Amino acid sequence: MAGVEKAKDLAARAAVDEFVKDGMAVGIGSGSTIAYGVVRLAERVKEEGLKVVCVPTSFQAKQLITENNLPLSDLENHPQLDVAIDGADEVDDDLNLIKGGGGCQTQEKIVASCAKTLVICADYRKDSKALGEAWLKGIPIEVIPIAYVPIMAKLKAMSAETVTLRMAKAKAGPCVTDNGNLIIDAHFGQIKDPAKLEAQLNGIPGVVCTGLFVGMAVKVFFGQEDGSVTTRTPRNAGLSA
Repeated sequence: MAGVEKAKDLAARAAVDEFVKDGMAVGIGSGSTIAYGVVRLAERVKEEGLKVVCVPTSFQAKQLITENNLPLSDLENHPQLDVAIDGADEVDDDLNLIKGGGGCQTQEKIVASCAKTLVICADYRKDSKALGEAWLKGIPIEVIPIAYVPIMAKLKAMSAETVTLRMAKAKAGPCVTDNGNLIIDAHFGQIKDPAKLEAQLNGIPGVVCTGLFVGMAVKVFFGQEDGSVTTRTPRNAGLSA
């Protein structure tokens, strides 16, 4: 394993090792980085006899949990979680996030909101001073299907640089979320005030959820090119070993 994949693996393992304890209910995020975290969690369950239950944030996360023989639960049975571990498409200096590159931001945000602690693991490419600096695909916005055209018009009126309806891969037509909705990607350039923009987007009728996660994460683990892992917390805006 080399480069970016190794960095993802290191970050995910560090997050699982530090934050998952015996007896916890754990929210499991979506995406390629979290896959490494689930493997590590399964190793710890086998090696240490940890007793945990896992709540997925998507169909993909559910598959990861079951494929690794971890106990599967949901928010109906575990509405309060001890920790949620997830990835991110971009992280700024204040631990604000852009998520939803994989289209799962709504369920990810719900699960994160039910957790006492949200921990993020990512590779070095996801580290930015300001959101929109490195992630140029735009903020993922899940919308009710009948509203996507007027919402796209409203986003353009808000001075979004690009507004696109996300199209599916390997099928004709738009990408459809696990919730049966559509996704619009809107790029606003560098975002100076994520909280303000999130509130504006949430105020548009038909918007279900945005990929802006503001003030939710308590710690981020970044896997680096040199094989190290650095961290960031809200009280420590700089990277530390």
